Amino acid sequence: MAQSDDLLGPAATTGADDAPEVSIVVTLYNEAPTLEELHRRTLEALEQLGRPFELIFVDDGSTDGTFATLERLGATDPCLRAVRFKRNFGQHPAMHAGMSRARGDVIVTMDGDLQNLPEEIPRLIEAVDAGYDVASGRRSARDDSWGRTVPSRLINGMLRRFTGVAISDFGCAFNAYSRTAVEPMLGAIGRQKFTKALVLSGGASVIEVDVGHAARRDVSRYSPFRLSQLALHVLAGFWPQPIQWAGVTLGVVCGLAASALGTYGAAYWIGTKDFPGPLFLGAAVVFVLGVQGFILALVGEYLGRIQREVERRPLYTIDKEL
Repeated sequence: MAQSDDLLGPAATTGADDAPEVSIVVTLYNEAPTLEELHRRTLEALEQLGRPFELIFVDDGSTDGTFATLERLGATDPCLRAVRFKRNFGQHPAMHAGMSRARGDVIVTMDGDLQNLPEEIPRLIEAVDAGYDVASGRRSARDDSWGRTVPSRLINGMLRRFTGVAISDFGCAFNAYSRTAVEPMLGAIGRQKFTKALVLSGGASVIEVDVGHAARRDVSRYSPFRLSQLALHVLAGFWPQPIQWAGVTLGVVCGLAASALGTYGAAYWIGTKDFPGPLFLGAAVVFVLGVQGFILALVGEYLGRIQREVERRPLYTIDKEL
């Protein structure tokens, strides 16, 4: 059974009673081979800060002994906290589990595959300390195949358009947030993918920080199909009422086309005294399509309201906490 939050151990390295100023949230899925190195390098980077901190690892249903490694590391590290899901729920629910447990004024998020370099954590924290709500990691030298980078550019362009925030890398999970920017969005983080885009859509100030990006030590889990799913999620999640937009657009275009065809047909009939039956029939068909477009928009509004009301199932279930 999952432990309750009041059973969690201390989370500061400078003393058992110190409240952490910095929280590091790391999402994990089958990262046992690199976890010890990740833990060691992260500790080395944070100890240079001279500030109380905590490490929150979220095991997203790993099957390779990741949580057993966390238990072993936690036995000798009082700043380590860990959460284990009962199954694989996905990166963004895992991010929510970590961020909702974070106690620091600055929250840093990162993947656990060592593509994000722990040595760069202090640079992100420094940007938030300078007064920005979000220090957005920007992978300046991305070591990924074109099959990853091309869809990523498309998704970044869509998010820039829909959020109105002109940053170049929404997909980078290596970021730092002020607590005040994260707290208002906690109810939506996890249900909505792209945590950074969600926080920024609330008006948070942002600065981009160039970060390194190492090659994965195993195969990427983002297939073209999964990237396509992410693109659809962006449309549904950040483009306000996509069905309504599609319906209204269809209605307006078809309505204008029907009006033009009807006007031309009437002028032709008056000028030639020859009734243009096929033309009027086409105008009627286009008009009906326009009506259907507006109906589609109305149905989309109702579906959106129903979805918001009924989507109350838990983001994840917890098997164990340290």
